[in-house]
Amino acid sequence: QVQLVESGGGLVQAGASLRLSCAASGRTFNAYSVGWFRQAPGNEREFVAAVGWNGSRRYFLDSVKGRFTISRDNAKNTVDLQMDSLKPEDTAVYYCYANHMVGSTLLDSWGQGTQVTVSS
Repeated sequence: QVQLVESGGGLVQAGASLRLSCAASGRTFNAYSVGWFRQAPGNEREFVAAVGWNGSRRYFLDSVKGRFTISRDNAKNTVDLQMDSLKPEDTAVYYCYANHMVGSTLLDSWGQGTQVTVSS
């Protein structure tokens, strides 16, 4: 399994941009689908974006389409979330997530989370 460490969170004003980065350890990172979830206070954790193992497929939460992009670099074992035109409702702890099916076994990992705060 891979271990994930996020970085890049912070406090910004509405309309600004942030780039989150997730660094993964492990030699099998390129076999994993990876993505980002977020959790705001009092809310359940929700899916934000994901990218397939080879980067050919990308998926986004409807409310972030056109504002967020996701990219991965399998040579560097990283996955980034570029967040533009940030809104106060994007405020949350953002978690990196990776998963991979081996036969019928799901291998998955979560990062520790990074705080993103968007002020109005």
